Amino acid sequence: MAAKSGGQLIVDALEIHGAERVFCVPGESYLAVLDALHDASIPITLCRQEGGAAMMAETYGKLTGKPGICMVTRGPGATNAAAGIHVAMQDSTPMILFIGQIESGMREREAFQEVDYRQMFGGMTKWVAEIDHADRVPEFISRAYHVATSGRPGPVVLALPEDMLVEMADVAQPAPWTQVETYPGLTQMAELQKRLWAAERPIAILGGSRWTEDAVAGFIRFAERFAMPVACSFRRQMLFDNLHPNYAGDVGIGLNPKLAERVKASDLILLVGGRLSEMPSQSYTLLDIPQPSQPLVHVYPDAEELGKVYRPTMAVHASPSAFVKALEGVQPPNELKSSGAAEAAHADYLSWSGARPQTPGDLQMAGVMAWIEDNIADDAIFTNGAGNYATWVHRFHRFRKFATQAAPTSGSMGYGLPAAVAAKLTFPEREVICFAGDGCLQMTMQEFGTACQDKANVIVVLVDNAMYGTIRMHQERHYPGRVSATELVNPDFAAFARAYGAHAETVLATEDFGPAFERARASGKPALLHLKIDPEALTPAASLSQIRETALKAS
Repeated sequence: MAAKSGGQLIVDALEIHGAERVFCVPGESYLAVLDALHDASIPITLCRQEGGAAMMAETYGKLTGKPGICMVTRGPGATNAAAGIHVAMQDSTPMILFIGQIESGMREREAFQEVDYRQMFGGMTKWVAEIDHADRVPEFISRAYHVATSGRPGPVVLALPEDMLVEMADVAQPAPWTQVETYPGLTQMAELQKRLWAAERPIAILGGSRWTEDAVAGFIRFAERFAMPVACSFRRQMLFDNLHPNYAGDVGIGLNPKLAERVKASDLILLVGGRLSEMPSQSYTLLDIPQPSQPLVHVYPDAEELGKVYRPTMAVHASPSAFVKALEGVQPPNELKSSGAAEAAHADYLSWSGARPQTPGDLQMAGVMAWIEDNIADDAIFTNGAGNYATWVHRFHRFRKFATQAAPTSGSMGYGLPAAVAAKLTFPEREVICFAGDGCLQMTMQEFGTACQDKANVIVVLVDNAMYGTIRMHQERHYPGRVSATELVNPDFAAFARAYGAHAETVLATEDFGPAFERARASGKPALLHLKIDPEALTPAASLSQIRETALKAS
């Protein structure tokens, strides 16, 4: 066996473990890896900024369950990439970030772009390490894959000293990575069946990661057997068919009041895969801490999360996929005490999501969403970042299939566009639609160049109200009339997209949206539709003036 450089060993390991793409911004600190990728089977997506590259890798991990691979240079490259690392941690997404590093002999001198990555990333990753010797590359990358995917998934950071990357080593590669599953015990499943038989007001809440298409289908079968209402956690609506008669809605921001009451009144909450953190728990008000008043069965793949915030009545240490397989043996009683609950919950959801609220202005987002619901395939992937505009997707779009949603539960702005690029490159046969606000898009809009270079024909629906809308909303509620640092002077976004060679149009009226979307779809290019909405149309429920007037009356 011939000796190889550390850079070549890294690329060999990625090929063995099944890496399908590398998202990167190049840097001189890891030239040896870039050179090894030249002859590798792994495609490279060249991004414009490290934050966008990291978000693309995170999206790949979110949609596939396999670690997304990102490579950046040291110092500023790493600090830029931290935005995507934070998303991966809070969203429980498997990801591996490789960072170029100074030569080993220069440590502790504050060399050019020197950073202690263990200290920098220690609080928002599962593992941070530096590969000091080329002969340990296979070991470290094998461990990175297993750490990133086991238990609660998350990001791993590996720093690569320049001298290690050119060091030669003769070392064997291990077998490819495989997913480690944790299964529930038979006794636990028997106890769960007893609790389900006794429950009169049960509800399931699905969230987190470690799901598969088969697991989603299996849980639907379980819900049908027990006629159980099923809700999805914040930005995880793709985990259950939203038009299935058992679907109760999403437990997220702007929660349907009827669903909130259903959760509070439940006599058995089956929480699978999620942690019910701040956003889905409505700022930790749905369940008491540490002891919920409702009986709670919490199923989670990481034992350290069980009891961490909520003390469950029954803790099940299992991954969602493994747990759903075990559910196949759980059978309902001859007569369910909860009969009719699922139908009622679904009717409440249809009423809530089917509303078409009118807002000020000629361009009605309710009309835009109505057109999308009638004209978009069930397997289309929707991405978004953070902002009030996202409410239109989360409340009014009905997700039908697994792996059709990529949105940050961490609430990170700028996520939607890089996420859409990664989604399209991963699933080129499917339509990918990015919703973005004018403030959100400008965080990462340079990645439109990445979309055009890689021919990732995404369609960006840009909702422009010339402000940081969510912050303005809170501002008007707490400091009415005192506008500070929330107004935006925006460019001609359509002209910007056309400068990259994309298809782009400006849409000013509701009736113009459908034809513009069809032209974007037919263009065979990345596309951007610039929707200019009235600044008064701040939320689906209330205008800017109404929010301000309500706050003034309250004060």
